[in-house]
Amino acid sequence: MTPPLIVGAGPAGCAAAITMARAGTRPLLIDRDAAPRDLLCGGFLSWRTLVQLRDLGVEPDALGGHEVQSLRIFARGKQAELPLPRPALGLSRHALDTALRAVAIAAGTSFERQTISEISAGEVIGRTRRWPAQNLFLATGKHDVRGLTRPRHSGDPALGLRMRLPASAERTALLCGAIELHLFRGGYAGIVLQEGGSANLCLALRKSTLAKMGNSRAALLHELTAESPAFAARIGEDWRYLHIDTIGSVPYGWIARKTVPGLFRLGDQAAVIPSLAGEGIGIALASGQMATRYWLAGGGSAAPAFQREFARAARPPVRLASLARHLAEDLNGGRLIRALAAHAPWLVHRVAEWTRIDPTRAPTHALAQTGEPA
Repeated sequence: MTPPLIVGAGPAGCAAAITMARAGTRPLLIDRDAAPRDLLCGGFLSWRTLVQLRDLGVEPDALGGHEVQSLRIFARGKQAELPLPRPALGLSRHALDTALRAVAIAAGTSFERQTISEISAGEVIGRTRRWPAQNLFLATGKHDVRGLTRPRHSGDPALGLRMRLPASAERTALLCGAIELHLFRGGYAGIVLQEGGSANLCLALRKSTLAKMGNSRAALLHELTAESPAFAARIGEDWRYLHIDTIGSVPYGWIARKTVPGLFRLGDQAAVIPSLAGEGIGIALASGQMATRYWLAGGGSAAPAFQREFARAARPPVRLASLARHLAEDLNGGRLIRALAAHAPWLVHRVAEWTRIDPTRAPTHALAQTGEPA
C-alpha cells in the first residue's frame, strides 16, 4: 500500500508527519530542498505557537531564538508599545524547519528530495518519479503546484519583500525584546531579531504601492526611510548592499472550503492569513495536526469533512486579520491601530486570541463512528 504522501516539509507538512508517525504510520515527506532554506515569512512564533511546538516534540528555547516580550507599532511618526500576554520568540524559518524535520524523521517519517512539477489524474508527478495520490497532504506553502493552483482574483494583489539584516549593536539595542510593526500607506513592515542577532524584515504591500516607485524595491525603501526616521534607524545603511527576496501575488484571505477524497490541503494551501496577525505558523501547525486526526479516523474519504471543518475554524481569524491588514494599509487606519495599542491594549490581546485555531479539534462524532480506518 502506498504510504501517505506529504508534499512540502515546512511547518504544516512536518506537523502532519509527526502526528502520523506517532500514531504508527510511516508517511513519506517530499520536499524540493535537501535541507530547509531561510524562507520569506514566518519568523515570529507566538506564545501559543510555542506550546504547539513543544507538544510536537520541538523545544523552541533550545534553538537560540530571540525572546520577544512586547509589540511596538509605528504610524505617522508616532509609536505605541504594549506587552504581549506571554513571551514569544523570533526564530528563522531555517532553524524552525530544520528542527521540525528532524523530529519528523526521528519519529519514523521517510524523506525524499524531489521537485513536484504537477499533480494530475490521481498522480503526484516529480522530476524523476511518480506516486499514486491516494492519500495526499498538500503543504507547499505560498507556492502552488500545477494542477492544484489557488485562484487569484485581486486586481491589486499583495506582494512580500524580505531582507535578512545583519547583526549590529545599534540594531540590537533598538529591537531588543520587541517585535515592531511599521505602518505606511499601502502596506506595513514587520521587524524582529532572530538567532545570532540578525533581524528579519518582512514587508507586505500592494502591487500598486511598488508600481508607484517604478517597481523599484530600492526606491520604495528610500521612500519609507525618508518618511520614517524610526524605520530608517532600524534598517540602517547596510540594507543597500543586501539581497531582497520577493514573493508575488500572495492570496491573503483565501480559504479552501472544499476538496476531493484523498486530498488534504494544509497551511497556506488551506488558509492564507495576513502576516500582520503573527499566527501563520500556528495555523499551519494546526492544519497538519487536524488533518491527520481526520485521516486517522476516516482515511482519505475524510478529506472533504476536514476541509469544511478547517475552513469554518479558519474563517474568523482570517477575516479578522484581513480587516486589520486593510486598516494598516490606510493612514487613518494605521493611526487607529496605534491608538488602540496605546489606550486599549486589552483589545489587541483579545484580537490576538481570536486569530488562533485550536489544533486539538477532533473529527466529528459521525465521522469517527462511520469513517473507514486509515
